[in-house]
Amino acid sequence: MTAAQQTVSVGNVTFGNDLPFVLIAGPCAMESRNHAMEMSHAIKEITDDLSIPFIYKSSYDKANRTSLNAGRGIGLAKAMDVFNEVKETYGCPVLTDVHAADQCAPVAETVDVLQIPAFLCRQTDLLVAAAETGKVVNVKKGQFLAPWDMKNVVAKIVESGNPNVLVTERGASFGYNTLVSDFRALPIMAQQTGKPVVFDATHSVQQPGGQGGSTGGQREFVPVLARAAIAVGVAAVFMETHQDPDNAPSDGPNMVPLHELRDLLATLKTFDQVAKPALHQAAE
Repeated sequence: MTAAQQTVSVGNVTFGNDLPFVLIAGPCAMESRNHAMEMSHAIKEITDDLSIPFIYKSSYDKANRTSLNAGRGIGLAKAMDVFNEVKETYGCPVLTDVHAADQCAPVAETVDVLQIPAFLCRQTDLLVAAAETGKVVNVKKGQFLAPWDMKNVVAKIVESGNPNVLVTERGASFGYNTLVSDFRALPIMAQQTGKPVVFDATHSVQQPGGQGGSTGGQREFVPVLARAAIAVGVAAVFMETHQDPDNAPSDGPNMVPLHELRDLLATLKTFDQVAKPALHQAAE
């Protein structure tokens, strides 16, 4: 059975599988106030020039690092002040991960979209707590789930009183240290859940634990997968970016270098116009 398709709004940004795509982007981990302001300004400038709706993302705590000694971010309290400044300065909504039920309410005081990490997508208490904030909830599909399993994940949130859900595809486990993207998952999740579908182009090229003590990645394939997802048709693309990925504290091997972002987004917009021509013509 195909679910009725829903749109989800976050401030001045609207997600819909049949609408022009939204960009969710930013560095993996929040490194400092200055870095966050520089990155959000740079991405906002690019997306404004290209007329692409934009939500800034970054993580205040990377709670699922490969190594105990890996850096985790600047912490919840400091990050909320930074997110608030990003919102006030650049007028864009913000998104961040939550990892425990008791984080949801304090994060929701500032952040517009609460994101459930893929490894935690079946944690009922976390899903219910996120739902109860009333904020939009973006759930990443676990690497271990089939796309049709996401209807049960979404139901936990909706039945907790919150219909504003996004579902994100970020690859499926394929043997050891490897993910693959099955693009059938995009329309299947849309049909099964009725929710806007996001494609995570950078985590889909991860090689989990691939460097022994840290995660590897193949960022050269991000444009390939992003183009394919846009061609299939999605509500949004999730993409981590950094001005110096090789020296980033987290997920450097799969982040898009900031200087390549504009050309990639321009290409994706062209693909989106082909996939959804009537909508783009109406917007012109």
